[in-house]
Amino acid sequence: MDMQTDAKAEDRYADLLEKNRRHLWNPFTQMKDYLEHEPVIIERGEGRRLIDVRGRAYWDGVSSLWLNVHGHRVPEIDDAIRGQLDLIAHATLLGQANVPAVLLAERLAGIAPPGLTKVFFSDSGAEAVEIALKMAFQYWQNRGVAGKEKFVTMQEGYHGDTIGAVSVGAIELFHARYAPLLFPSYKVPYPNAYRNPYLDHPADPASGALAALEALLRERAGEIAAVIVEPVQGAGGMVPAPSGFLRGLRELCRRYGVLLIVDEVATGFGRTGRMFACEHEGVSPDILTVGKGITGGYLPVAATLATDEVYDAFYGEFEEYKALYHGHSYTGNPLGCAAALANLDLMERTRLVEEVAAKSQVLAGWLGELAHHPHVGDVRQAGFMVGVELVADKASKAPFPPGDRYGWKVCWRCRDLGMLLRPLGDVVVFMPPLASTLDELAEMVRILKQALCDVLPA
Repeated sequence: MDMQTDAKAEDRYADLLEKNRRHLWNPFTQMKDYLEHEPVIIERGEGRRLIDVRGRAYWDGVSSLWLNVHGHRVPEIDDAIRGQLDLIAHATLLGQANVPAVLLAERLAGIAPPGLTKVFFSDSGAEAVEIALKMAFQYWQNRGVAGKEKFVTMQEGYHGDTIGAVSVGAIELFHARYAPLLFPSYKVPYPNAYRNPYLDHPADPASGALAALEALLRERAGEIAAVIVEPVQGAGGMVPAPSGFLRGLRELCRRYGVLLIVDEVATGFGRTGRMFACEHEGVSPDILTVGKGITGGYLPVAATLATDEVYDAFYGEFEEYKALYHGHSYTGNPLGCAAALANLDLMERTRLVEEVAAKSQVLAGWLGELAHHPHVGDVRQAGFMVGVELVADKASKAPFPPGDRYGWKVCWRCRDLGMLLRPLGDVVVFMPPLASTLDELAEMVRILKQALCDVLPA
């Protein structure tokens, strides 16, 4: 930019920041902190980069909050949305249907784990979870089984920010202050291989977690409607479930007669190198929640998939009042469904899921180099989901004092170097768009490595 253009960009930035200060309340953001540190204001995107109002480009290192698939301004998805605009922008699904919603429901049932044949649309992952909870709760009532009204969730689990989703969440920082609003749920420690909560199973946290779950189900199955689990705990620190855990949980739920809800809002649509993460263990849940990557990162669409057995419990005469009483204004929005269909077409044509699986192996080798840093305690990876946990002492795994904010400082340094990241405390999250090339991934990892070296104590 020349000096005049640069001055205009700075004036525009200052004007937008002042409007942000006066009117926009950003989510999951301490606004005082945000406004004191020259936040990025994005204007446009190109490929895997975001470009701010000052004209500076950044790698989209967290896929615009874990949901971007192909990049930004993808011609195929842009064209699908424009084409749908020529037909209709929105039509309700309450008591009727629309063409893209019907076609997308069929498509999702075709790619989902076996048995998940029914699709209930919504607008966000949190709402998909709310629907799953209401389905599981009402399923038992509709079948005439009394008392099964509780849920089992995992410590450090995160399923969204609506009241039901928070009730089955268990991250103290996010959820504790809302406790008086929530319904109680049973909470079992997640099998975290790095910070294993099962000291009686030091080499096999999955067995420890399954034993704890079985003990709970053996005693309480009569009051438990469902267990809800993430195949990879996202907001809980990017923690993949150890091998065998999800498969063992599926068997326990069958044995004790409770439903299994698998939350794949973050992990679905190729993020872990399979279309859905539960496929790594050949698991088909009773209910599956999806969102984020469903439209390629374009529009707010989510879905809750259920088996025929669950669906049939709601199927009956009008006067039986078995219907699922849930639905929002934009449920099954045609523009969003059209984007999702184009996204799935493009994923299939480019064999994107297979590409992610192959590139993940290369990425693992590069990420392994980060583990040599004396303040990197753990590097966790499931496909293109990566968490780098920073510690004060590697041997003891002692964390840094929260006030040191090293995770935030590393991400801030990445921003200076040309990549946008967002930490979870002192876990630096790296979740690049799935279509990132190896050259692009190499540059992103280089920036992350430099930032770690620049910020962390020597």
